Amino acid sequence: MAEKKLVEAITARDEDFAQWYTDVVKKAELVDYSSVKGCMILKPGGYAIWENIMHELDRRFKETGVENVAMPLFIPESLLQREKDHVEGFAPEVAWVTHGGNEKLEERLCVRPTSETLFCDLYSRIVQSHRDLPKLYNQWCSVVRWEKTTRPFLRTTEFWWQEGHTVHATEEEAEERTIQMLNLYADFCEEMLAIPVIKGKKTDKEKFAGANSTYTIESLMHDGKALQSATSHNFGDGFARAFGIQYSDKENKLQYAHQTSWGLSTRIIGAIIMVHGDDSGLVLPPRIAPVQVMVIPIAAHKEGVLEKADEIRKKLALAGLKVKLDDTDKSPGWKFSEQEMRGIPLRLEIGPKDIEAGKCVLVRRDTREKIEVSISDAAEKAAELLETIQTDMLERAKSHLESHIYEATDYESFKKTVEEKPGFVKAMWCGELECEMKIKEDTTATSRCMPFKQDAISDKCVCCGKPAKKLVYWGKAY
Repeated sequence: MAEKKLVEAITARDEDFAQWYTDVVKKAELVDYSSVKGCMILKPGGYAIWENIMHELDRRFKETGVENVAMPLFIPESLLQREKDHVEGFAPEVAWVTHGGNEKLEERLCVRPTSETLFCDLYSRIVQSHRDLPKLYNQWCSVVRWEKTTRPFLRTTEFWWQEGHTVHATEEEAEERTIQMLNLYADFCEEMLAIPVIKGKKTDKEKFAGANSTYTIESLMHDGKALQSATSHNFGDGFARAFGIQYSDKENKLQYAHQTSWGLSTRIIGAIIMVHGDDSGLVLPPRIAPVQVMVIPIAAHKEGVLEKADEIRKKLALAGLKVKLDDTDKSPGWKFSEQEMRGIPLRLEIGPKDIEAGKCVLVRRDTREKIEVSISDAAEKAAELLETIQTDMLERAKSHLESHIYEATDYESFKKTVEEKPGFVKAMWCGELECEMKIKEDTTATSRCMPFKQDAISDKCVCCGKPAKKLVYWGKAY
């Protein structure tokens, strides 16, 4: 009964998706709740996924010339005030430090919600000449935003992320870098996380506070809600003017620099859970999984079984696979449920009869298909299967995305589609804030992005009927 209970402890996805998500996060031991409201503890299982994301993204960043730095945790209020739009955008979410020990501080310090102002302050001092440009910096850190409602990974008061901040000589260079980093995120999501995305530009209402333009990758969760998975911002010279970031060009004339900022956070782990998970728990794409294969001995108490299982583990490890052996005294059924709950892509079962026959069984986490292979071929077959699982997971996620994109050309059908069909709704927009606000008020759907690929599905705004300017993906979102 105890073995059955482990799986029963998860609410079915289609019964209560929010509860299913919370169950998986807790039961797969990714996070725990902390004594600070709205803050999460990343447990080894969750942190190991984040480490793999960090290592792979960091490698890709560095290939484009990015260098890592570490900036302070605190921002003086006077520094924050220098960029008005930016401050207004973050004001409701800022946490303030007012005392150092028992003494009241002369100036309040903000606990960083993001680090634009710190980077700008640095750049204003280290950028003097065109020869100093570009500067391509990134930092890995946590930030604090005082959220009213929180959910692990998706929205927490403190979360972990990377924030890239670059400074360039021209508007063209800044725009090129902004798009380059957005494409890097999109490729990472598809290649490593098996998550297909829609790339596009945010409307002025939805763009980052202080930015000229914000670009986004939007992914679709199992329940048909969108998740903003990473963003890339072009700041133009707005921050440079506020902070005095100037350089002398080749003609020795003073020019304002142009900046970008881009980031991806632990929220992406929420996307992995909600795109790939099932009623038995987490399903991890092999390329990001901390453990790719779990070796589970059957009748481990019998002579030679544990030894053979460990021998296979070593062979798989030598082949470059991330592998573990479950040599605990739990029953095989419990071990299977645990491996499924944690989303480990493959399990390898080996028992006395298998050893006798020179075989073992590989079981896919995504489809539960069982494949019998010879022990001598186990490492090679496991490696092949992991690649197949990765490809299949992306294809399934693509099919889900494509089958949940709808079109609407009039307001009644738009409202009906949003209400009855979870997913993205493609519809034309006049570009007016009034229509964007009305759509949100009437349907709770927001503009997710104006895709780079613009198809004119109508010449009229879906909301007001005036001439349309842009095709927009609309949807309810996390």
